[in-house]
Amino acid sequence: MSAPIDSLQIGLHWFGERPGGLDRMFKALIESLPAQGVSVRGLVAGSPGVLADSGGAVQSFANAQAGIGTRLWGARSQLRRLGRLHRPDVVASHFALYAAPTLGVFGDVPRVVHFHGPWADESGVEGRAALSEAMRYSLERMVYRGGTRHIVLSHAFGEILRTRYRVPEERIRVVPGCVDVDRFATPMSKREARERLGLTQDRPVLFCVRRLVSRMGLDDLIDAMFVVKQAVSDVLLVIAGKGPLEEMLRGRIIARGLERQVRLAGFVADDVLPLWYRAADVTVVPTVALEGFGLTTIESLAAGTPVLVTPVGGLPEAVAPLSPDLVLPSGGFHAIGRGIADALLGVRVMPDADACHDYARKHFDHPVVAAQVARIYREAIGAF
Repeated sequence: MSAPIDSLQIGLHWFGERPGGLDRMFKALIESLPAQGVSVRGLVAGSPGVLADSGGAVQSFANAQAGIGTRLWGARSQLRRLGRLHRPDVVASHFALYAAPTLGVFGDVPRVVHFHGPWADESGVEGRAALSEAMRYSLERMVYRGGTRHIVLSHAFGEILRTRYRVPEERIRVVPGCVDVDRFATPMSKREARERLGLTQDRPVLFCVRRLVSRMGLDDLIDAMFVVKQAVSDVLLVIAGKGPLEEMLRGRIIARGLERQVRLAGFVADDVLPLWYRAADVTVVPTVALEGFGLTTIESLAAGTPVLVTPVGGLPEAVAPLSPDLVLPSGGFHAIGRGIADALLGVRVMPDADACHDYARKHFDHPVVAAQVARIYREAIGAF
């Protein structure tokens, strides 16, 4: 193994407190990089309990609900303290807002930017004020400009980083998302998983786990179930997740007469999520915008369940090498509905459980991805 290096990781939240794709990835790297010779110290917005929950590797600089000034001051204070204790070999940032305070503290340290998505553009899609979006973009540009290397989850996000944020292509490296394959590869059969979850054994089951916001395409998915219902009348779609669109989506289900076909399950605890994937015949990811990778895709595959995705962002990159039939021809309710119906009827051939699981382990397991990240950290140190 190469010489050990010390990394300082600047995250968003701790996954145990505020579940999200970025936070899951951050936690995965905190736990798996040490085996690759990269020691980790991390900072996030969260409770004092983060320190114990992370085994002493990560500490909070402010409560996630505190005002922005308090959070930024807390981040800078903690960073200065850590800098006095020990200068890291590399600073890795995962969220631009909390990385900004490092710019005046670790100017002599190489930086690796983990680009999880265009923060400003995502806020625009979700309807935030234009001024807020402009300010976010300016802050992102400032942080990304100082990166020695930039890690993106897909070539699609690499293109955004190059064109939208003007990061030179030679600094950009693609590393996919990662998953703890062993945790999602539950030994339970589909029948056993359904029994545990109280699901029927005699209906085709679809699963979708997403935050209930507009860019996730859940309104299209609900409308698509009207199409699926015509071909597979006993189908059941379970949508897990919370968000501001919950009541709108509930009303849409009723308006389309799909109360028997679509169920909103609300928040699903992380420890039972593998059972939901295993219980399903197919998982669906109907995103309409700004999807860099979609961890739910590889979580489903690790559980042995095929996943249908819209051709948006990095979703096709994640699943097409396993089977092109996993990528729907387009977005929109009709294409999604027809694709789901074809999958359930066997017209669109889905890979079996072993193929899904093996593909996830080979390409996305924690050690596989952590090794790629560690190589890029060492490359950044050598290029600084």
